[in-house]
Amino acid sequence: MHETFMRRAISLAERGRGHTAPNPLVGAVLVRDGKIIGEGFHAFYGGLHAERAALEDCFQRGLSPAGASLYVTLEPCCHTGKQPPCTEAILAADIRAVFVGSSDPNPLVAGKGIAALRQGGIAVTEHVSESACDALNAPFFHHIRTGLPFVLLKYAMTLDGKTACASGASRWITGEAAREEVHRTRAAVGAVMVGINTVLQDDPLLTCRIPGGRNPLRVVCDSGLRTPLDSALVKTAAEVPTLLACCVSDTARHEAYLAAGCEVLTFPGRRVDLRALLTSLGARGINEVLVEGGAELGWALLSAGLVQRVQAYIAPKLFGGKNAPSALGGTGVPYPIDAFALKNMHIRSFGADVRIEGDL
Repeated sequence: MHETFMRRAISLAERGRGHTAPNPLVGAVLVRDGKIIGEGFHAFYGGLHAERAALEDCFQRGLSPAGASLYVTLEPCCHTGKQPPCTEAILAADIRAVFVGSSDPNPLVAGKGIAALRQGGIAVTEHVSESACDALNAPFFHHIRTGLPFVLLKYAMTLDGKTACASGASRWITGEAAREEVHRTRAAVGAVMVGINTVLQDDPLLTCRIPGGRNPLRVVCDSGLRTPLDSALVKTAAEVPTLLACCVSDTARHEAYLAAGCEVLTFPGRRVDLRALLTSLGARGINEVLVEGGAELGWALLSAGLVQRVQAYIAPKLFGGKNAPSALGGTGVPYPIDAFALKNMHIRSFGADVRIEGDL
C-alpha cells in the first residue's frame, strides 16, 4: 500500500512539470484507514507546496488530517522561501506518520526536514519508492548539486543514422506522434538550445505547439552573431524569450537584435564557452535545457561532459548518402572502447517511430 500511495503522489507531482522551476516537482497524499482524504501537488513556482495543498484539499472535503499518514515524494522543507516551512504545517495538522520518497539535496533542507518531523514526534519512513521519486526530479537534483542545468540532448534520425538527406532537407524524419512528444518536452524544460548552423539550415521556431503548452527560453549558440534578422526566432522574439549567445563585443551589432526583442549575451574569446553559458542559465533558475541541434553543438557538449541524458528518435526510413549528416559531428572517439555509454535505458514507440533514451 505504501508504494500504491506513493505512485499516486508521483502522478500528482507530474502535473507541475514545466511550471515549478527552479523548485522541484512534488506530490503529496493524505491517507487514513487505507483511503485518501486529501491530495495535492506543487503547481507553480511560488504557489502552495504539495504538503500544504494536500492539507487544504483535506479541509475542503470537510475532513480532519489529525492522525492521518502523509505520503510525499520529496523531503518536506523546513525553511521559509516563497512559502513557509511545510514541516510546520505537518506538525500543526497532527499528522501521525510521514512516508518520504526522495531526500532533498538542497543544503537548506538536506535531512533537516525529516529531523524536524521526528523531533516533533512524527514517525518518518524514508526511501519509499525512492528510485521513481528520484527520477521525477533528476534535473532539480543536478541543478542543486552543480549549479548547472540538466542537459537533455535530443535528435531524430533514420535507421541508417541520418539526420537529413544529402541535400540538407530534414522535414520530416519522424511522424506526427513523435513530433508532438517533442513539443511536450519543450513545454517541460526551462530552455531549448540550438547551434547557429541549425538556425541557418532549418530556420526553426522552437516553440511549444500543443494546447496549453508553454514556450521555453530559446537559446542560440552563435559565436559570430550570424542569426538572420529575418529568421523565425528573431521575428518572434518579442513574443517568445530568445537569447543569442555570442562572442561579438561590438554593441552596435547587438542593436537590431535587441530592438527585435532578443537578449544578447557576450562571452570572451572566439567560441561561446558552453559551461559558462550553462552556468548563466542555471543562475537564472533554469533546471533543464533541451538541446535540439546541431551535430557540432551536440558533440561539443557531450565531449565537455555537459550532457546528462540522450533521446534518440529513430524513424524506420533509410536516406543513404555518404555526405548526408548524422546526429553528432566533431572528431568522434578514436576507438570503440572510448564510446560514450548510456545506462538506465528506456524504449518507447510513437507511431512507427521509436525513441531510445538513456543517461550518460
